Amino acid sequence: MNEKLAAIREQTMAKIKEAKDIDALNDIKVSVLGKKGELTQVLKSMKDVAPEDRPKVGQMVNEARAIIEDALEKSTKEINRLLRSEKMKREVIDVTLPGVKHMKGHRHPNEIALEDLERVFVGMGYEIVEGPEIEYDKYNFELLNIPANHPAKDEQDTFYITKDILLRTQTSPVQARVMETGRMPIRIVSPGRVFRSDEVDATHSPSFHQVEGLVVDKGITFADLKGTLLQFAQEFFGKNTKIKLRPHHFPFTEPSAEVDISCFKCGGKGCRMCKGSGWIEILGCGMVHPKVLKDCGIDPEVYSGFAFGIGLERVTLLKYEIDDMRLLYENDLRFLEQF
Repeated sequence: MNEKLAAIREQTMAKIKEAKDIDALNDIKVSVLGKKGELTQVLKSMKDVAPEDRPKVGQMVNEARAIIEDALEKSTKEINRLLRSEKMKREVIDVTLPGVKHMKGHRHPNEIALEDLERVFVGMGYEIVEGPEIEYDKYNFELLNIPANHPAKDEQDTFYITKDILLRTQTSPVQARVMETGRMPIRIVSPGRVFRSDEVDATHSPSFHQVEGLVVDKGITFADLKGTLLQFAQEFFGKNTKIKLRPHHFPFTEPSAEVDISCFKCGGKGCRMCKGSGWIEILGCGMVHPKVLKDCGIDPEVYSGFAFGIGLERVTLLKYEIDDMRLLYENDLRFLEQF
């Protein structure tokens, strides 16, 4: 038995010295110390040893196990040290090399203008409300006093999906949906993407953005509308900005007006931006038509309101003195990085 244990120990120690990696050491450990390992088999054969010799044999097996386990532990530590040293050599960082510069994104000029615009109206107590871009004809036209034979419903101007479903041509449907709930008072602005069958040029696109506002309450007058738009113009374009209202026609407002602002570039003296007139058209507005109020379930004898619509791209072009709307969507970094 003594010779057998000595042979197991010597053979195992030789294998440990030859092992080059952790997997080899694990194989040695299993083959010698595992459930079916050589030393384990020796212990299982103790029943064949004379009772008086068993303590001595057991001590010899334990000594051999201790020597082998100690050798395995030392070899494992040494192999791990060598592996770690090799890894450190491979992964060394040269701190003298120049760093890798990562490009940082930033907000699109449209988004900057929208946030500025929303900040103005939120400061006046308005709520930001959004709605679906795919809309029912009922909300996009009928509830806004635009009947079936109205030119605005021409298929050349509007993207229809079915007879009753279309891509919204304005964000006014959001106003109709809010009025339909009957919760008063209403003070909202509704920004979003809209769609019209327009040819692409410097001032038109089949997809663009609008920000429409709506106020409905008791005692709302045209004076409230004018004061609101003056406040917006002065906060958005500059405190010295003036506004001018020109009579116009919109189906969903009565009376209606186009709004001009004094040119913030020349102060109204006349320049290239305002085409020498001193004024720049920026939006349309008016008092909500009584029929629109009635169709949305609001009593026009009790409530009145005003609405306005701002083309986001238009005010963005004006604010940043951009002369071509297409620049906003061409994804040219030479242009976008200026913002």
